Amino acid sequence: MLYGCQGAEKLRTPTWEEKKCPQCGHMIEIFSCDAQMACENCGFVIYNDKLSCVKWCAKAKECVGEEMYNRLMQI
Repeated sequence: MLYGCQGAEKLRTPTWEEKKCPQCGHMIEIFSCDAQMACENCGFVIYNDKLSCVKWCAKAKECVGEEMYNRLMQI
């Protein structure tokens, strides 16, 4: 696990936030460890842009753990 990586910290200790659906305006709750979430109102899928470091960081698997790494890389 890498200490000091701010991106991975939100994956190891998930936080949630609300985002407005760009299609219907409904508020969507998404956790920092979720790769995507569908709007309950219209079904539009939003993606978590904070997961981008997992895609390019050479230490991502070590940092977030193999199970989460594999789940996030399926997107």
